[in-house]
Amino acid sequence: MEPYVVSFRKYRPNTFESVVGQEHVTNTLKNAILNNQLSQAYLFTGPRGVGKTTCARILAKVMNMENPVEALKDDSYATVDLDISMNIFELDAASRNGVEDIRDLIEQVRYVPQGGKKIYIIDEVHMLSTAAFNAFLKTLEEPPPYAIFILATTDKHKVLPTILSRCQIFDFKRIQTSDITHHLEWVCAQEGVKFEKEGLHIVAQKADGGLRDALSTLDQLIALTEGELTYSNVVKSLNLIDHEQFFAACDSFLQQDVSALLNQYNQITATGFDGAQFIAGLADHVRNLLLSRDAKTVHLVEGSEALNQRYLEQSKKFNSSYLLSALDQINRTETTARNVKNQRLHFELCLMRLAMLPSAQRLSILSEDEKKN
Repeated sequence: MEPYVVSFRKYRPNTFESVVGQEHVTNTLKNAILNNQLSQAYLFTGPRGVGKTTCARILAKVMNMENPVEALKDDSYATVDLDISMNIFELDAASRNGVEDIRDLIEQVRYVPQGGKKIYIIDEVHMLSTAAFNAFLKTLEEPPPYAIFILATTDKHKVLPTILSRCQIFDFKRIQTSDITHHLEWVCAQEGVKFEKEGLHIVAQKADGGLRDALSTLDQLIALTEGELTYSNVVKSLNLIDHEQFFAACDSFLQQDVSALLNQYNQITATGFDGAQFIAGLADHVRNLLLSRDAKTVHLVEGSEALNQRYLEQSKKFNSSYLLSALDQINRTETTARNVKNQRLHFELCLMRLAMLPSAQRLSILSEDEKKN
């Protein structure tokens, strides 16, 4: 039996073109290689799991090809195994962050490679001590012509300004939910896993822009659901509240049906969900309804096509004033919940206020009209 390899390792991109959602970085690096304009030091910064180390490894691999420009043009570097190169060194600054570790690295830099470039990838570089940063400063500023340093960090603000000033800085962005969903679909197709796009979209949303997190969650779900990634299986396995609950709650707001809301809330909490989780999900739902009412903001709704269509249809039943007031009410409820002893009653009062909000708005309008008359 072959050893199991997790998806984020098995499907790690091995070319610039296969990196997901970071075209602004990969295109710049490709052009720098083609035009022989590579810097001696780079800083890759951004959230976790968005491709910083992956891009560093691809760059290192290309630069150790016999002819990097030709390899890039004909994609021959795609089949090269990164591990075969003796010129690529990786250092985890989270565990090796002292002055002695950096001095060992500097000593190693002095030795000229037999061919290619010596690439040093330092991950989590913000974990280096101040003394280590200072010891590294001179070598980073004036390295030998055969050395390239690639620093990666999730927290650029903890890196000394003197280090930043000597690097070309690339800001990696959160990967769009749609891009993650498409990549998960491709992985499922490679693995022969049955899926519903709605289910994969939930996984992509939960990853919050990190492809590695999405792939880790995907592996977990494949094991839990035995390869049946339906929407209902994904929601149940991830312990999430179904979108239907929020659509039903908003329908109850329209009808001012307080009893239906309280019974729904009781049913949700009885199944093990936290009241704060339901209120937070309701806030996201109302936000999406508000955004769906304006053609200029509808693109900000990160949902599948089918779900976005449902938001659009339900949003037409509300006016913007109600949705904005509802968001304000939910926000105030979340802010004050931590200081309340009886949280159940606190959240129930919020739902009751949301249900009676249309009547309160009408009374307010009538009162204003009476004052004018």
